Amino acid sequence: MGLFIEEKIDLYEEIVNGQASIAVVGLGYVGLPLAVAFSKKAKVIGFDLSERKITEYQKGIDLTGDLGNTVLHDCSIQFTSDSNNLENAKFFIVAVPTPVQSGNIPDLTYIQNASQIVGSKLTKGAIVVFESTVYPGVTEDVCIPILEADSWFFIIRLLYQ
Repeated sequence: MGLFIEEKIDLYEEIVNGQASIAVVGLGYVGLPLAVAFSKKAKVIGFDLSERKITEYQKGIDLTGDLGNTVLHDCSIQFTSDSNNLENAKFFIVAVPTPVQSGNIPDLTYIQNASQIVGSKLTKGAIVVFESTVYPGVTEDVCIPILEADSWFFIIRLLYQ
C-alpha cells in the first residue's frame, strides 16, 4: 500500500476517533446540511464569516429553513466565525457561494477568501474539498495557488527542498 493511501487511512482514523476535526467553511444552504450530517459521526467545526449567522446557529436557529431549528439545536457542531478555531481541522470542505455577475462572469471573491483562510490553517496530510460550483480549472488555477501561498506547511516544505 502506498504512503499516500496510508496517510489518508490514518486521517480517517483520526477523524473517526475524534482526534481530528472536519471543518465546513461556508454555512449556507450547502455547507450547513453537510456540517450537520458529518457531525453525527465526527467532530465538526462550522465556520462562516457572518457573525450574525454564527450567533443564530449557536442558538439553534436555522436561517436556511432547510433543516429546522430542532435539528440544528441538537447537533454538536462547533459554530465559529473565528478562523483560529480551524487549527484542529485536518479535513476542510469549502462550500461558499460563487455568484454570477453580469455577462455570466462568476465572482470568485468568496472562494478566494476561503482559500486564504484554509491555506493559513493547513498542516501536513490535510485534505481540502471544494464544494462550490465553479467552472473547470478554478480549483487548479485559482484555489491551489492561494492554498499554497498561504500555507505555512507549504512554505516550510519549500525551504527544505
